[in-house]
Amino acid sequence: MTKKEKSSSLESQVIRTEEAEQQKDDKEFWKEESVKILWIAAGAIIYAIGMNLFLRPLHLYAGGMMGFAQLFQHLFERAGVHFGNLDSAGILYYIMNVPAMVLCYRKMRHRFIYKTIVAVTLITLLLTIIPIPSAPVMDEELTNCAISGIVCGAGIGIILRMGACDGGMNLLGMLWVSQKGSLSVGKISLLSNIVLYAVMLLLFDIPTVIYSLIYSAVNALACDKIHTQNINSQVLLITKLEDTRPMEVEIMGRLERGLTQLSGQGSFTGDNVKVFVIFLSKYETGRLYSIVREYDPKAFIVEMEGVGIHGHFAKKLT
Repeated sequence: MTKKEKSSSLESQVIRTEEAEQQKDDKEFWKEESVKILWIAAGAIIYAIGMNLFLRPLHLYAGGMMGFAQLFQHLFERAGVHFGNLDSAGILYYIMNVPAMVLCYRKMRHRFIYKTIVAVTLITLLLTIIPIPSAPVMDEELTNCAISGIVCGAGIGIILRMGACDGGMNLLGMLWVSQKGSLSVGKISLLSNIVLYAVMLLLFDIPTVIYSLIYSAVNALACDKIHTQNINSQVLLITKLEDTRPMEVEIMGRLERGLTQLSGQGSFTGDNVKVFVIFLSKYETGRLYSIVREYDPKAFIVEMEGVGIHGHFAKKLT
């Protein structure tokens, strides 16, 4: 068989594996999606608790569209427009998310948008019904600020990890990253917040803006730590298998990631080994390990997180 024929044969095997992965049993698919929806609901609850119990009592402002929603709420109240006992920030947040979701619906997976609608709806309801204490939970303002950033960032990170989004600038950030492949969702959110807080400097005192910036920075860090789809990893896979073709097909077909193969030799044993270099997200490494263990339980695997990747690399955030 010629090199061209081998390449064509491998390509057809990978395509068949991709099709099999895409045509999973409906029951299995909906089971996975149901578990993700439950996690999305948990993330929404965590985010709303961090927002209403820790941040809002401080009269600080969240970042992104939620920050703009709070800002508009403040301007409405200053103009004499009140909504009774109903907290309008969550409702304004939902209305402002509609154009962003319409834009992303045309460019991203519809399954992602549907789950995002669930997440945004839950966040809106929870922000509206969870009471805001008249006084902060903790006595120290900086402590409340840091805790709210960690809690809200964790909630958002869980939602993102489940293939959805909390809306707002994170939604537009995911669209940017998926199209451009640069920066991260947390960093894009932080950059947009600088613009927001620059406007807030004209309306509020400096301590309010500084504490709000601290919240946003902690939030972005917590979000990026949990959102593992956003963390690039390099995996070195060393195996003594003579025929690695079935394993290669599974990795390329099920993960849709390429491999670079090198030949090596153990210095002590003199055994011939194959070394594969694979670049993927940290979120995908669990599936990679599962595939490898099916074919070679004794394979030696080394993972390096947070590597910089330049060139063509697909960011799979959803």
